Amino acid sequence: MPSKIRKPTSFHWGSYYAEIENEKLVGIRPYENDKDPSKIANGIINSIDDELRIRVPHVRKGYLREIRKELANSKMALTGKRSRDKRGLDSFVPVSWEEAIDVVAFELSRIKKKFKNKAFFAGSYGWGSAGRFHHAQSQLHRFFNCYGGYTKSVNTYSYAASETIMPHVIGMTYRQFLDTHTDWNNIKDNTELIVMFGGLPLKNAQVTSGGVGKHTTKEYIKRCAQKGIEFINISPMEMEADIISKAEWVKIRPGTDTALMLSIAFILETESLADRDFLNKYCVGYDKFLQYLKGISDGKAKTPFWASKITGIPSNTIYNLAKKMSSNRTMITGAWGLQRQQYGEQPHWMITVLACMLGQIGLPGGGFGLGYSAENGIGNPVQHFKWPSLEQFKNPVSEFIPVARISDMLLQPGKVFSYNGKEIKYPDIKLVYWAGGNPFHHQMNLKKLSKAFKQPDTIIVNEIWWNSLARHSDIILPATTSLERNDISIKHWDQTISPMYKAIEPVGEAKSDYEIFSEIASKLNFNDKFTEGKDEDKWLRFIWDEARSKAKDEGFTLPEFDKFWKNGFQEVLSPKKQTILLEDFRKDPEKNPISTPSGKIEIFSETVDSFNYQDCPGHPTWLEQKEWLGSNLTKQYPLQLISGQPHNRLHSQLDNGSESQNYKILGREPIKIHPQDAQTRGLINGDIVEVFNKRGKCLAGVIISNEVMKGVVFLPVGAWYDPINDGDFCIHGNPNVLTEDIGTSSLAQGPSAHSTLVEIKKYTKELPEINIFHKPNIVNK
Repeated sequence: MPSKIRKPTSFHWGSYYAEIENEKLVGIRPYENDKDPSKIANGIINSIDDELRIRVPHVRKGYLREIRKELANSKMALTGKRSRDKRGLDSFVPVSWEEAIDVVAFELSRIKKKFKNKAFFAGSYGWGSAGRFHHAQSQLHRFFNCYGGYTKSVNTYSYAASETIMPHVIGMTYRQFLDTHTDWNNIKDNTELIVMFGGLPLKNAQVTSGGVGKHTTKEYIKRCAQKGIEFINISPMEMEADIISKAEWVKIRPGTDTALMLSIAFILETESLADRDFLNKYCVGYDKFLQYLKGISDGKAKTPFWASKITGIPSNTIYNLAKKMSSNRTMITGAWGLQRQQYGEQPHWMITVLACMLGQIGLPGGGFGLGYSAENGIGNPVQHFKWPSLEQFKNPVSEFIPVARISDMLLQPGKVFSYNGKEIKYPDIKLVYWAGGNPFHHQMNLKKLSKAFKQPDTIIVNEIWWNSLARHSDIILPATTSLERNDISIKHWDQTISPMYKAIEPVGEAKSDYEIFSEIASKLNFNDKFTEGKDEDKWLRFIWDEARSKAKDEGFTLPEFDKFWKNGFQEVLSPKKQTILLEDFRKDPEKNPISTPSGKIEIFSETVDSFNYQDCPGHPTWLEQKEWLGSNLTKQYPLQLISGQPHNRLHSQLDNGSESQNYKILGREPIKIHPQDAQTRGLINGDIVEVFNKRGKCLAGVIISNEVMKGVVFLPVGAWYDPINDGDFCIHGNPNVLTEDIGTSSLAQGPSAHSTLVEIKKYTKELPEINIFHKPNIVNK
């Protein structure tokens, strides 16, 4: 019997050995130094060669019929319409790679000539491969920049509101801010109280963008608890602090954290607990903020009684919380989920203000952090510097959109909108090219997105499986998984580096993104610029040599490439010292000012105030959301939907894999509901329910749980979109048929999925068959 061959690899959710037998993937084993490995990787074993794998290029039937006519007749008028209304419904025709490349090159050339490069949208948000070379977005952006540029997207679905407001407040890019978070060892050694707005959910800490070598978050939190640090979880969900058995759970209505923090600030100020020395020396704008806090500017003092009516938290609990925070070395943490709501800029800004009032910023174990446990690496004690990656070149096109505004861009070309102090016009996009992501997972209001995807002339995707994006595209080019090519894993927040071995041959005729773009570039006569004459092996050696050079500058040595490739996993980058956020600024604010206009932390921002946004004033403000548990809409939709990260996949990746499928209930995504809410609706565990509001509906399987507070339901993101009717009914359980596609505010225009009210009822009709896990209709003509 042949023995299994083990080959090292790495994903966003961890590092593993792929086990190969008879040239097939038969197992995944965790890296031996990872003591808390994620089970997500198990899903790749059955899915890498499943029914849904795209093995050859395909073109949508109606599109192919019309573009073949254009290709055959050069004098034919090029309309570009091509039955766009059939996207998401049409059959697909398998074609040769030669024809597929011809069609892609023809369409790129046509649109470039007629509409210029700003008509290309290649923002292509997503979490593709964790490798340094075969990173899908980098490959796509490099390709288009070589071809004259493209309309891009800015910010992330993870923390768009926070990464837009925080530079105004603390003067750092978001990456600088996350890199310099107070590390876990410093917290363990010095903190007495951790107040968690939104918890510290371990399911989120399974992943890190760019890869995980060792999952450390669980162990660091355990060490903090063993040291006697007190934890307070302020969240609608107890499970968001699942590792801390003794954490106090303060139940709060979703979206009301800013009101709670304002009332804590009111107590700190009125009971002379605010650190005036810190506020005067390191901050600007506190006096203006006080006018609002005390109700002088709006007639409403932000007392605990005022906040209690909004948040549902008793006023005495608020008072005790404020006293406890002021009498301990306190670390305030804020989950990224807090800012994925309408007015999402406010809670993270207000967390910063609270930390300023406590006066512990820059001290060991004190201050604040935004994103602990959101990814595994945040707070890891590692030495940070920028590792090399594939150069993308400069984008000659200036047009861009905030990442979550894609539907509005496609549906309303030419419309002017506000963003971070600027007035911007949506470009008129004629071609969308996606690689390494799935907008039918992360975008709000999927019916609207489906309509938006019917607007461009052409949609092209490099894709591995027949997911919703592939089915809404015109040209589908089969891409390899990271197990079907060689790459290098160098992790930004982790000490582990490793080769990523090609474990199996590509399934069918799949090609790497690099091969795909190289062939298109060759057809369009810029292959030399795109490839620089390098194949995969030469690029990996080039990137590794760059890494060795950077490492040498940082004072440590990496081996030559061949030795690195042979040795497998290696640990590097031991930290020089513990990190404390804003420590140097604290020691000498004049010598080490932060990069705000004032050089200080801006409690009141004159810059933001000058934008005159009613939905994002110049200081943290409680703004009542359109949909929350205190609105009149609860008469129709009395439950607030939280659509956070799943525990058994990364976003929508590997939803077709066994690890995700094993948790489905009669094939539907599970939804958690409080026992009283379930009893009111006559529901029991395992029931299939219809979750609905005015935007859409979906089916889900009931889990009755005390982990969610009454009035709140939890339906994780990532179930592959499986619509029937007019696209507003997902029979599989994707929550984004329910969410509203509005920006957080005029400042960030970020996603606001958590501002969603729904109702639930038992589904009593015959269950419709799940379609998304079967191939679409394929015709050979």
